[in-house]
Amino acid sequence: MKLNRRIFIGSAAAASATLSAPMVMGGSHGMPKVVVIGGGAGGATVARYLAKDSKGAIDVTLVEPTRTYYTCFFSNLYLGGFREFSSLAHTYGKLASEYGINVVHDWAVAVDRDAKTVTLAGGAVLPYDRLVLSPGIDFRDGAVPGWDVTAQQKMPHAYKAGSQTQLLKAQLEAMPQGGTFAMVAPPNPFRCPPGPYERVSMVAHHLKVNNPTGKILILDPKPKFSKQGLFQEGWSNHYDGMIEWVGPDFGGDKVEVRPDSMEVVVDGEVTKVDVCNVIPAMKAGRIAEVAGVTNDKGWAPVHAADMRSKMDDNIHILGDASMQGDMPKSGFAANSQAKVAANAIRGALTGSKVFPAKFTNTCWSLIDTDDGIKVGASYEATDEKIAKTDGFISKTGEDAALRKATYEESVGWYDGITSDMFG
Repeated sequence: MKLNRRIFIGSAAAASATLSAPMVMGGSHGMPKVVVIGGGAGGATVARYLAKDSKGAIDVTLVEPTRTYYTCFFSNLYLGGFREFSSLAHTYGKLASEYGINVVHDWAVAVDRDAKTVTLAGGAVLPYDRLVLSPGIDFRDGAVPGWDVTAQQKMPHAYKAGSQTQLLKAQLEAMPQGGTFAMVAPPNPFRCPPGPYERVSMVAHHLKVNNPTGKILILDPKPKFSKQGLFQEGWSNHYDGMIEWVGPDFGGDKVEVRPDSMEVVVDGEVTKVDVCNVIPAMKAGRIAEVAGVTNDKGWAPVHAADMRSKMDDNIHILGDASMQGDMPKSGFAANSQAKVAANAIRGALTGSKVFPAKFTNTCWSLIDTDDGIKVGASYEATDEKIAKTDGFISKTGEDAALRKATYEESVGWYDGITSDMFG
């Protein structure tokens, strides 16, 4: 196999596997093939809609290394004691059995854009007519001085759900009475803009019940954050005196961590903490970089109308990894983008009707028991980007019945979107 200028290899092992005689996996002869990398809100949804709506006319392969997917959305509610960990877990059996999707549990390690193939860690090579990348996020090296992924067992990020979520919960439960929970918040842009602040709310709820003299310290490089007025009102109402937010004016953008001694250094001042949740700066999941479709900021620019990469017309990028315009990086957004991409891909490969792109998003957050808030918007595709057309947000001072209804709405949404993703 001759290496050309547009093959991108993720590792030396992958290169070795590619250069030795690879096993080429394919579907039905002559049928258009779509390979989807990443089985979350974007990837699982686009795979399901492609298979369902094409009625067998497209061969769909979904590549996802984990056999059980844990949603990042609603994982904060597990930290707060409002959900069981098992409620976050979803599997891919229905996608395979009911929709005929070829589900492959392996890592994608290389993309050859000229040959239109994906190489897996196990050595298999998947040909595609269209490739969909929905790999979520990875972290920027050196984003928080003193922290890298080797420190995540001591200072977990818990921003990829699963074992990290369980670890942070265990650390929270082991906190000494009167101890300090610190969070290093990420800079923009990042997955789920309200997520860190809902997490603070859920940690505060746990502490109020189990460790009422505990303290929370938020170290934030941003001068403002999503739903700030709503969260701060809620913290004052439910957790008065427990939460301290340190923005860039007071050193929130000058933070170093020392995992071995469980210390945070804020603008030179050292503070001992008991738990430290470090959420670093983010970028697109690595396979997008490996495929050569990311920019110098680490995100993958796309055309708004169909989520096609601006660097390769045969690749579509969904969800957190994409740089698309006004939509936040959220599970709802990825699910919405997946349906637009599925419609466009099906039209390109089978000649079916393609409808104009429309997108929606809502992000719910829980502050305390039955105190739910939300923000959302509608969007359309323009030549430049996905553009916001209108929006809404909860208001401060809302009555308890409305806040309870908002929370209940979020529970219904969770059940709906996970069914939409996994069947």
